[in-house]
Amino acid sequence: MKLYQLINITIKMGTTAAVVQGIQNFYQDQAAHGKLLGVFFSDIGQLNQVVILRSYATQQELDTENARLAIQENLFGVTENIIQYSVENFAGFDFLPEVELGEFGPVYEIRTYELKHGGVPHVLEAWKNAVPTRTQYSKLTIAMYALDGTPRIVSIWPYASLNERSEVRAKAVADGIWPPKGGPQWLTHEMQSMIALPTAVSPLK
Repeated sequence: MKLYQLINITIKMGTTAAVVQGIQNFYQDQAAHGKLLGVFFSDIGQLNQVVILRSYATQQELDTENARLAIQENLFGVTENIIQYSVENFAGFDFLPEVELGEFGPVYEIRTYELKHGGVPHVLEAWKNAVPTRTQYSKLTIAMYALDGTPRIVSIWPYASLNERSEVRAKAVADGIWPPKGGPQWLTHEMQSMIALPTAVSPLK
């Protein structure tokens, strides 16, 4: 099982540079476990959000890093700039490869769908059938399902521009490729989308 984590941080306006530098320092520390994949700043959707994407090789690594984060007295060294934060843990869809780092953006769409009870295996099967064709249209960074909180999935899609995003999504729908057949009936009405841009410290660009 590939383990991932999203840390969602609401920051004070105008403090992005200080916060992302603090994030980089925290995860470059010798005590850090796991791998930093992306650090994004919201551009469309809820504003003043920093989103961190990380991966872990084992559950022990994930637990250790969660504990290290939880006991910080000065969160990322910039507590004064942070209004609130949340930590969400995920398992990657098992048929997808590891996240490939590189320059695939700079526009990243982070989509969240809440699921009906028991929906995860059905959504996994639907995506497994559809993703190979859908990713011929554009790259998929990651798709994952939650290990805590409300049943939900999160997918992250990179695009060169908002125009490319609109064109690709319209074509995939018109061609009958997306949404994946057998998936939508397992979704609730709770759906969110954020357009986010990589920060200077993000391995995903």
